[in-house]
Amino acid sequence: MNNTWENKLELFAKNVQIMKSEFVWQNVSIKRMAALLYALEGKTVDLEAIRQCHNLIKQNTGPFSTFRGSMALGLAAMLSLSGNPENSLSATLKVYKLLKDVKFRSSYLLVVAAYRIAIQADASDYENAVTRTRAFFDGMKAKNLFYTGQDDYIFAAMSGLSGLDLAEGTERIKQIYNQLKREFRNKNSVQILAQVLVLGEADDSIVNRVLALRDALRTQKIKLDKAYTLPFLGIFALLPVEIEIIVNKIGEAQDALRNKKGFRTLSVSTGELLLLAATIVASDYAENIKDGVLTATLSTCIANIIIAQEAAMVAAASSSSSV
Repeated sequence: MNNTWENKLELFAKNVQIMKSEFVWQNVSIKRMAALLYALEGKTVDLEAIRQCHNLIKQNTGPFSTFRGSMALGLAAMLSLSGNPENSLSATLKVYKLLKDVKFRSSYLLVVAAYRIAIQADASDYENAVTRTRAFFDGMKAKNLFYTGQDDYIFAAMSGLSGLDLAEGTERIKQIYNQLKREFRNKNSVQILAQVLVLGEADDSIVNRVLALRDALRTQKIKLDKAYTLPFLGIFALLPVEIEIIVNKIGEAQDALRNKKGFRTLSVSTGELLLLAATIVASDYAENIKDGVLTATLSTCIANIIIAQEAAMVAAASSSSSV
């Protein structure tokens, strides 16, 4: 058996140590995120490439640009993995302006949404993708005003890039949200969970599978149903893998990661550790699905979730420290 999740975990732990001595003024969680993005690609961190992309961002944006700040290192890592950082950044800046032109608010999550559109759509289709992104966001907001905000930007972009019908897609998100909202506390995360399930084109049985997976994880004291990790319930529910196997693998990955250098309790919280372990396991299973379209959808969702949730953690930590 080829334990690729174990290989990714080892590579991730190695990448974290490589990143540790570099970018000393950068947030440690964002450095872990960069290390993880490389590990998901099966690559060792390229410090020089990330450094060059970090400088590239500075050279092409103003001092108060949303592209800068604590999350700039995450964008630099994404650009360094893109194959053509200069073109990718130029396209991202162009799409970002188009998104701002249709009244999206400045946000690092909007930067990530712009990046996704820039690398997944043809340049000739940018305006259409942006229009559909705005339409999906407005459609979700019309159906769920209080829980639709900046944390939905990335998945609105994914919906806009997909072949989903606008009316059917937003209605389906609302239906799944209504079925799950009483089961979980954090309603923002429930909406993202619903978006993941709709992007994965799940049928009506998916809600029962989500709840069965949650309950099985709870019996092993694995709290994947919390705010930052809840969207991963959607990823795992979409995987054609037995629930018992999923639960065991997440537990194994969590324990293995905790025993690695740099991942002890004082270094990484239980919630972030679970987020990182779940990312590695989900990525492994997603890559081995025979359905290429679902593999691509889930792989993109996984990357987007880890980026969005790490950004949220950093923002929450910064907010609490300033009080």
